[in-house]
Amino acid sequence: MANVEGIRVYREIGAKPAPATAEDEARVVVVGAGPVGLAMALDLGRRGHDVIVLTRLDFIAHASKAICFSKRSLDILDRLGVADRAIEKGVTWNTGKVFWGSDDKPVYQFDMLPVKDQKHPGFINIQQYYIEEYLVEACDALPNVDLRWGHCVDAVRQRPDGVDLSVSTRDGDYLLKAEWLIACDGSRSSIREKLGLDFDGRVFEDNFLIADIRMKKEMPSERWFWFDPPFNPGRSALMHKQPDDVWRLDFQLGWNIDRAAATRPENVEPFIRAMLGDIAFEREWYSVYTFQCRRMARFVHGHTIFAGDSAHLVSPFGARGCNGGFADIDNLGWKLDLVLRGEADETLIETYNAEAIATADENILNSTRSTDFLTPKSEASRALRNAVLELAQNHAFARPFVNSGRLSTAVRYPESPLSTPDEDEWDGGVAPGAPILDSPHGDGWLLEQLGEEFVLLTHGWTGTVCSGLKCIAVEGPAADRLALARGSACLVRPDQYVAARWHNPDPARIEAALLRARGGAKWLN
Repeated sequence: MANVEGIRVYREIGAKPAPATAEDEARVVVVGAGPVGLAMALDLGRRGHDVIVLTRLDFIAHASKAICFSKRSLDILDRLGVADRAIEKGVTWNTGKVFWGSDDKPVYQFDMLPVKDQKHPGFINIQQYYIEEYLVEACDALPNVDLRWGHCVDAVRQRPDGVDLSVSTRDGDYLLKAEWLIACDGSRSSIREKLGLDFDGRVFEDNFLIADIRMKKEMPSERWFWFDPPFNPGRSALMHKQPDDVWRLDFQLGWNIDRAAATRPENVEPFIRAMLGDIAFEREWYSVYTFQCRRMARFVHGHTIFAGDSAHLVSPFGARGCNGGFADIDNLGWKLDLVLRGEADETLIETYNAEAIATADENILNSTRSTDFLTPKSEASRALRNAVLELAQNHAFARPFVNSGRLSTAVRYPESPLSTPDEDEWDGGVAPGAPILDSPHGDGWLLEQLGEEFVLLTHGWTGTVCSGLKCIAVEGPAADRLALARGSACLVRPDQYVAARWHNPDPARIEAALLRARGGAKWLN
């Protein structure tokens, strides 16, 4: 594989020529062609909007980045039409195991799909460049999505009604005038820097080694995590299986290390052989990373919107980085769609800011707790952690306290201004501000039948609804998981979150909840 700017190339694409004129315009510009930026462009493109994507690279990078994609992300990718390819290529897993010391028996194991009979598994492992490739091909199939490879943003100027971008290419520069700019350009976001914005949060004083290797070895498709293993005493380690006989190995190194020396083969390979024995393997990628749990104070700045790593950073334990980015675009896409169509006021975008920050804060909270458990900074905290691990071997109550990285799940928005609070008492089900559970429905699955619009799910209700609102009658498991007794109904947002529910719905209450969920101005004051 070739290397460009020190980055390995997975798939060469080539730079796209600059526009024929010195000035161009677009309603939506996305900066960044990673999985979050591409998914954002695909989402808006499928809704009928013209989107330009700018990326300074002219290739898909081959690097050790995201590999763990959660069920919620698979649900989102399914709506975008690329989940089937990802699952077919990826390694499916639902089980995680936690080991301590030299004991071969796990002290704790967990199931990432506790509710069965859903279309997608709890997790798949797949290299990020495959996800990017599938998203690129889906974007290329849409005539209204323009991927501009090799186009670098040099300057950003905000206007009250948009953003001006100075863009350079190999064959000329141009001015791009955008109505909306979505910054998905990663942890080192040039857009964030050019606007003088920054992160707040915490950097952890520890380093971890990633060793992606290629080997032939039969082991279960599970997440294995070790505390204080004999092959890395006093520290931790992690192992994940990927497609193509690639395995990701993580080793905690400590803080005061020589980062360059840590990735030299002669220093990495003793870790690998201590973990796996005397096996044959090939180096795929070695790197060292440091934890960060940080975010911007706001994700919306005028007509510039931040999503993914450009807006927030978390530690990789818990797989909340890219999965959190997909949650951002899933939240933003339908809202910006309504604004672009003139069916909602721009204040609806402010609810993206509120809900995406709620997601980021929960991810940061869980990542911080995981990191503190993984890397105790005092003898007292280490003693407490070890006591939890010891108790977990024989006592079920202690196992939930074992924190090897609370893995990514969909975040609830209990305080969302778009939700209509319950007026009745409910026994179970899915409350407003939470994502609905998938279930068998008809000849398929419930989530895949919702589409990309507001939907009213009903169970034995025969009333009428406002014009244009899609209705789906549910029975059996779908009704049970939503706790919809006969005569009940719930309103579902385009991102599959419940907006309201009623034991005894009527057209007026449904219409009021729909107005609120679409950002009716009176509900946002």
